[in-house]
Amino acid sequence: MAQATPKRQKTDNVNRDSEFFTGIGPVEYRPDAEPSESLVFRHYNANQEVLGRTMEDWLRFSVCYWHSFRGVGSDPFGGPTIKRPWDDGSDSLDNAKRRLRAAFEFFSKLGNKYWTFHDRDLAPEGLTFAETNANLDELVDLAAELMKKTGVKLLWATCNLFAHPRFMHGAATSCDAHVTMYAAAQVKKGLEVAKRLGAENFVFWGGREGYHSLLNTDVKAELDHLAAFYRMVIAYKEKIGFRGQLLIEPKPKEPTRHQYDYDAQTVMAFLHQYGLSSHFKLNIEPNHTTLAGHPYEHDVVFSSAFGMLGSIDANTGSPDLGWDTDQFPMDIRSCTMVMKTVLEQGGLAPGGLNFDAKVRRESTDLKDLFVAHTSAMDTFARGLKNAARIISDGVLTKSINARYLSWTSGLGARVAAGEATLEECEKAVMQRGDPKPKSGRQEYFEAIVNYYI
Repeated sequence: MAQATPKRQKTDNVNRDSEFFTGIGPVEYRPDAEPSESLVFRHYNANQEVLGRTMEDWLRFSVCYWHSFRGVGSDPFGGPTIKRPWDDGSDSLDNAKRRLRAAFEFFSKLGNKYWTFHDRDLAPEGLTFAETNANLDELVDLAAELMKKTGVKLLWATCNLFAHPRFMHGAATSCDAHVTMYAAAQVKKGLEVAKRLGAENFVFWGGREGYHSLLNTDVKAELDHLAAFYRMVIAYKEKIGFRGQLLIEPKPKEPTRHQYDYDAQTVMAFLHQYGLSSHFKLNIEPNHTTLAGHPYEHDVVFSSAFGMLGSIDANTGSPDLGWDTDQFPMDIRSCTMVMKTVLEQGGLAPGGLNFDAKVRRESTDLKDLFVAHTSAMDTFARGLKNAARIISDGVLTKSINARYLSWTSGLGARVAAGEATLEECEKAVMQRGDPKPKSGRQEYFEAIVNYYI
């Protein structure tokens, strides 16, 4: 007779009352704090109302688990520089649980209401897929307990379909159907976890969904396979009753030479082409937007214009470097323009502002983790207040409307409505002659924005 498989024993060799960030208390709102005081909010006041809603409602801040609690300061040119006191560097479940407890202490002291994670950030892979799922279940049990205790919610979950060598040719777009099946099984589990933890969204970032060379790539087949993959996701989401919003995150390149989700317009075109637009929205990361050669707020504005802005990964990069540095957003103008779009579309819910950002590899103190988040939260709070003033005063809107005034009446209005003909346009030109130059007044518009910043 075959021996029964021993029952898996859960472990949690961590003192549940341990404090990981000793000497650091809850971050307070103190608008008059001295410049040298870094662990305070000067602008972010969660309960302050802006245009009829609280800052907390407009901003919906979230801490991402992978950068803040799995990041070790490594980069393409150097190894780890950051060592956390709770992390022994192992892939043990005890270490994973200790890390998770430290994270929830951080969330509570920072005062944010949401967090995000990849499945493989949370729990290590096992020797088999079944063991991997069991590891994840054990950490999800603890996450559910900590979420209930602290009141912190899950903004979104996602699956890491890019780091493991099995995904070197992509996941949903792999040349090997077995790899795509594995990715599908992983997402099935991810959706189940997301439902259990009450995730408000589920994100897909196609880290290796693209190509390095067109010589060995059937792009039409790969995009067809990607669409088929998403259709399976939609079907299972509906089958299990997961109510979260599905999101796709654009990025133009890195790690692939070209990624199929290049920018917001590319993703929207893909969704439209395959009849998937009603099931997805976009999770915009401005650092990715600038990698595509666009201004910081470009993808936020474009996706919002077509009702497709679902959430934002709040970070920035260094355009002079030309790679994805995932820095904390500290530029007030950029945050102002993003928040102007968020206000104009009535908010981000069920999405939010997720700090997909990491401290610099030279910022090795525990305090730096708090300083980075509090400063970024303050920057977005200032951006929110600036944007509210821009909208309330209406000067910018009036100036934009004046620029397009010719489209609001007469033949211009009929052209806009799709009611005019080429013959009518020809007749109008014959009567009026050449159009007169009309200034774009770009410097004037820049001056208006600078006034509010």
